[in-house]
Amino acid sequence: MANLFWKTPKGIKALLATPFKTEEEFETTVFGSSELLEEIFLLKRQIRGGNKAGIPDIIGIDSEGKVCIIEMKNTPVDSGIIPQVLQYAFWAERNPDSIKSLWLECENRPDEINIPWDKLEVRILIIAPSIFRSTLDLVDKINYQVDLIEVKRWVEGDNEILLVNKLEQEPTKPTKPASGRPVYDEAFYKSQRNNKSVDEFLKYCRELTAFVNKKGWGLEQKFNQSYCGFKAGFFNAFGIQWIGTKTFAFFVKLSEKDARKTKIPMTRYEEPWGQAVYFIEPGQTKVADFGPLFEAAYKKLSGD
Repeated sequence: MANLFWKTPKGIKALLATPFKTEEEFETTVFGSSELLEEIFLLKRQIRGGNKAGIPDIIGIDSEGKVCIIEMKNTPVDSGIIPQVLQYAFWAERNPDSIKSLWLECENRPDEINIPWDKLEVRILIIAPSIFRSTLDLVDKINYQVDLIEVKRWVEGDNEILLVNKLEQEPTKPTKPASGRPVYDEAFYKSQRNNKSVDEFLKYCRELTAFVNKKGWGLEQKFNQSYCGFKAGFFNAFGIQWIGTKTFAFFVKLSEKDARKTKIPMTRYEEPWGQAVYFIEPGQTKVADFGPLFEAAYKKLSGD
């Protein structure tokens, strides 16, 4: 069992890893910490269709409109779990109407998500305290996006420390082709959006990148179907997202209360994603004017 050493002004505390007692406690902890499943809107937990096999327990929709099959195990996981989650993925592809019904039943569903019901894309998330690295080799041969996420816990008094680790292949190992997934570049965006708006969007992305580099924050820029995010690990701190085909906006991962402390006028707050949104007016909006927001989000994510 691993120890976590916590250095404080009063000395060093040795914390023992505290496993989750049950799968229910594991699920409750993960789903109660929304940052762990960033950008995934949960439709329902424990989805059942009688006692039918091949139906997932947990399903959601991510910010790109992909159906997310979420499989959680409170035990070490190996590649034997892959056939099970593939059944769930097949079920999702064959039953878009069932998923659409769940989506329409949600009163607080995000309006900005565009879901291609006639051609659903499926994403699989496997979450467990530990995952054998050999699982990566099998995942690498699957034509679905699969995220392998380890979550471990340490407890100190009333505080919980969660270690979240997303497993990825070593960069030296040859990787598979991107399974038909598009490259999110200028050509991709111009095939989906207004061309002039794409030019402005990319211009602001470059300016925000320069701002981040000047600050020395060490965040990774990551383009996605609907946004350009600046991440630490696999969590966004802030970025620029598309709103329709012509409009785009800054998004900042802060609570509404903390975002309003900066006194910068907010366009809206998106509760499901935990982010404040600020529309950009090309040629008028200045990246530097939003510096206090970006800094607050960076400090929240980095713990500075």
